[in-house]
Amino acid sequence: MRAPHLAILRIAALAALLAGCDSAAKPQYPTANPVAQLQAIPPADSAKYANLRDMRGWQNPYLIIRKDGIALLDPADSLEIILKPDEVLARLAQLPPSAWPYGRIVAVRENSAQNADDGVAIRRNRGLLAGSLDEAQVLIRWVPSA
Repeated sequence: MRAPHLAILRIAALAALLAGCDSAAKPQYPTANPVAQLQAIPPADSAKYANLRDMRGWQNPYLIIRKDGIALLDPADSLEIILKPDEVLARLAQLPPSAWPYGRIVAVRENSAQNADDGVAIRRNRGLLAGSLDEAQVLIRWVPSA
């Protein structure tokens, strides 16, 4: 009668051992701090963008404040990637250094509000975005709405 109990204990020990090995086999990397990553980008160099008159020539990240979030414009294919305000810094930190030829500055414009509720949401997103960019010491070049 003792043998079946011993076998069950061995199986349980083996399962625990395997479960422990599985979690140990996965490397645990610390989550990168987007603020620190962005601060590693050189400060904005106004000499590189001061004479730029047409924003179609803008080469740094371009953000559009919308009622439903913040859009990161992908200039390669003119697509907008919609982000929550708290996702913007992490997404910007993932961009390669080549995405920052002017240094640590982004262009930002607001979508125009269609109604009062849109205006409230856009102002809220603007405040959240401006606060996060300020925290990361990323300058904003405000672009007039179209």
